[in-house]
Amino acid sequence: MTTATKQVSIHNLVAELRKFPEAAFDHTEQLRRFLQAARVEPDSLSPYLTWDRQHYTRNLIDKTPLYELVGICWEVGQASSVHNHRDQNCWMAVPIGRLLVENFHVVHQDIVLGKCTIQAAETVEMNVSHPCAVDPLEPVHRVFNPREFNQRAVSLHVYSRPFDTCVVYSAEQGTCGEIQLHYTTQYGKPT
Repeated sequence: MTTATKQVSIHNLVAELRKFPEAAFDHTEQLRRFLQAARVEPDSLSPYLTWDRQHYTRNLIDKTPLYELVGICWEVGQASSVHNHRDQNCWMAVPIGRLLVENFHVVHQDIVLGKCTIQAAETVEMNVSHPCAVDPLEPVHRVFNPREFNQRAVSLHVYSRPFDTCVVYSAEQGTCGEIQLHYTTQYGKPT
């Protein structure tokens, strides 16, 4: 996978992900480069895509003890909460459309009291040619599909070591708390 223009089916991407050694999931650059080189053919994703006008959908594509691969479908204007990834690494690629990732710096956090102070740090665009990795040192972020982009988007998220909870943050209210994560579909079937 050396050329940046090679398109692969989602099944080939999964086959390649399963070849990575455990150590590859401990650092961000190797898998980010892999996702940049192995662009997923949008049509190959169709069995895994589910849309909802009220909320983005989380669609499990593959899961091993080392990682989970989730396809997230974003209607125009949809956004995630500001959240973390439970000390796990995350890589994101956008085979359809484009999205923004807003990163935050945590000034203070007390999960027990549900209080926090966070500050917006930077915003980056993800698109077909620009995947990204969540910074393990500053992992708090949100993903959104701005209305001005005026198109649906799909992002592929590779999470090192699957997890089923995360912490969500509200900068406006200065609050934070743990939530349970759910899939909309698993392997192309509704949950």
